[in-house]
Amino acid sequence: MKYESLTKDELKSTLAAEKKRYDAFLKEKLSLDMSRGKPAADQLDLTMPLLSVLQKDTKFPKGTDYRNYGLLDGIPEMKKIFAELFDIPEEYVFVGGNSSLNIMYDMISDALLTGVLGSTPWVKLPGKVKFICPVPGYDRHFNICEKLGIEMISVPMDENGPDMNIVEDLVANDAMVKGIWCVPRFSNPGGVVYSDEVVARLAKMKVAAPDFRIYYDNSYFVHTLTEDAPKLANIFTIAKEAGTEDRIYMFSSTSKITFAGSGVSMIAASPKNIASIKEKMGWKTIGFNKVWQYAHALYLQSAEHVESIMKEQAALIRPKFEIVLDAFDNAFGDSDTVTWNKPQGGYFICLKCLNGTAKKVWSMCKKAGLTITPAGAAHPLHNDDSDSYLRIAPTYPSKEDLKKATEVLVTVVKIVTMEALLLAK
Repeated sequence: MKYESLTKDELKSTLAAEKKRYDAFLKEKLSLDMSRGKPAADQLDLTMPLLSVLQKDTKFPKGTDYRNYGLLDGIPEMKKIFAELFDIPEEYVFVGGNSSLNIMYDMISDALLTGVLGSTPWVKLPGKVKFICPVPGYDRHFNICEKLGIEMISVPMDENGPDMNIVEDLVANDAMVKGIWCVPRFSNPGGVVYSDEVVARLAKMKVAAPDFRIYYDNSYFVHTLTEDAPKLANIFTIAKEAGTEDRIYMFSSTSKITFAGSGVSMIAASPKNIASIKEKMGWKTIGFNKVWQYAHALYLQSAEHVESIMKEQAALIRPKFEIVLDAFDNAFGDSDTVTWNKPQGGYFICLKCLNGTAKKVWSMCKKAGLTITPAGAAHPLHNDDSDSYLRIAPTYPSKEDLKKATEVLVTVVKIVTMEALLLAK
């Protein structure tokens, strides 16, 4: 329904009907959650064979005993798999523990305290360190900056990625801009795949700070929902040709390939950066869990096998995305006031409500027993000037719960939208 075209009387009548539906939801005492991009139990069940790949008579490869200290930068079998997946040399890969977010935090805190490849530690600089934050973006990235006292500069996203005219101007003219957050394939929450042009401009742009880095969180690199999902250009290939490969830190993990929170993480970087990373990691740990890395290597086998695993995952979550997207189409398909993306991969749908209404939508959903990600979470310091963006995570609830949750959400968005339109008439 095109709510913005309704007369005042039509809005009042339609609004009254939707409020009755909302009151009925209140009486149901619902407890529904679509707030985080978590795998559902059936997705995790697919990974249960991982727990049996190691037995008491398992023979480990000759050389360094994976049950003992050593190989700080990870086992060669997992390096090979990550290198195949990202089409990069194995020597660019450092394999870590269960959390790529942990490595991201380490890289930034290390830069603050000890500098980047011999540069002045950021805490000793006279000005305030700044990061570019494409929005809408990932709240945990922004939390790292907030907690470490880094100023965040919001840059809008479009269907190709961050606005590169703004990005290029910022990095070329301010040496205190030390980084940019990127989720280049199926961005969180917008589902954007960076265009070839954007990836090339990121790799080639002129920067004022020699210690500027691209924090390239490639978490959803194989998390496709459709066969024709766009590919992502290889930023390392472009950067090496441009002589800028030192500016890239690429992060990823198997957390939504195997067990969430119990996967294997990695950082990919130039050999010069990897040498520095190994040195600094050696200050804080003797090594990561090589036994678990080996179990993953045996289970994942190869990049080709990882892709087959992800097709099974997609078959489980695609219908959930369709539930939400179909409901949005039915309710707001011809509306200009409520819009959303139709992702071809990743874990989220980005819903853009009428300006000034997202916080009220979140509040009314909460009152009705539906937990969604708080309004503003996709912006630094939770400050969405438009008060319009909401991140929707369809994967975790059962299909039955998801249908009910989507009914509640759609009803609330209708109510809040019509109330706002009535005020404007």
